[in-house]
Amino acid sequence: MTGADRLAARRAGRITAGDRRALAQSITLIESTRPDHRADAAALLDAVLRHTGKAVRLGVTGTPGAGKSTFIEELGSRLTDAGHGVAVLAVDPSSRRSGGSILGDKTRMERLARDPRAFIRPSPSGGSLGGVARRTREAALLCEAAGFDVIVVETVGVGQSEVAVADMVDCFCLIAAPGGGDELQGIKRGLIELADLIVVNKADGDLLPAAQRAVADYRHAVHLLRPKHPGWEVPVLPASALQGTGIDEVWATVEKLVAHLREGDTLQRLRSAQSVAWMWDEIRERLVESFRHDQRVAVRWIEAEAAVRSGHLSPTTAARGLLEAHGTEPATVPNPAADSTAPPAASGDTEAR
Repeated sequence: MTGADRLAARRAGRITAGDRRALAQSITLIESTRPDHRADAAALLDAVLRHTGKAVRLGVTGTPGAGKSTFIEELGSRLTDAGHGVAVLAVDPSSRRSGGSILGDKTRMERLARDPRAFIRPSPSGGSLGGVARRTREAALLCEAAGFDVIVVETVGVGQSEVAVADMVDCFCLIAAPGGGDELQGIKRGLIELADLIVVNKADGDLLPAAQRAVADYRHAVHLLRPKHPGWEVPVLPASALQGTGIDEVWATVEKLVAHLREGDTLQRLRSAQSVAWMWDEIRERLVESFRHDQRVAVRWIEAEAAVRSGHLSPTTAARGLLEAHGTEPATVPNPAADSTAPPAASGDTEAR
């Protein structure tokens, strides 16, 4: 066993023993982009891997203002009261200009943040597709190893690339606000197709009639779509995170879906496919990093970019030239449409219809 392996084993031991400080420090480690930290993070993930896989993984997305954080806090508080350990990985938007992040989820979920059976980790999206922080998957595994049996991933909002969240969870929940047909038009069909469960929040007070109409509209919409999982019709439920109504029904539906997926090892196959997709995402990211740090590319980068900006060179030709400088033969790049053995398309490449 190498020194790195022994260090990883010690870190893993502290995490599995429930050391919150070790968990937070380890998540910081996996979020680091330093090459030595990345190597240590990989060793740590290998060390904790056998302690993972038992948690329910729930993704939560929705339109801005739909009440995602309020919903998560109410659901999380009820689950901790019932004896569950809940980890919330809340991905905050990053500024494209400065790279800064608001990181306000601990403020918005103040009650849950004080709960000893809960763990909230806000992470900057860093411009990642779908607002999913680059290392969210790894952070989720560490939380599972620490004993949390419910992992919630909250995304920054609605977008085409929210498919990235659906590719890492067991149940993908769409939170919608009352608004009926107008609200439905504001959400892309592709996102509704990804949902395993739709919750119309704020079904209370003066908004109750609108919420009831929205429930009917969404039920009609999902009825017209092809089922995501055989034998599972996407439920549409009203709820009020503010008043606490409908929350128990939502969790019962999540548990029902997980039980349904466990029949015939469907859940295991789903997670295995997600792990393989994760591997290809890692390969793509590492290739892009290698490309950007290649000095052979750097000497041609500014010239190629200037030629594209001025219209003297097409983006395709410029890209081929830079790839050749990097040592990649364009002719050998696999065509997923022609080669069934090629890696799957990147999550962000999926077009929401």
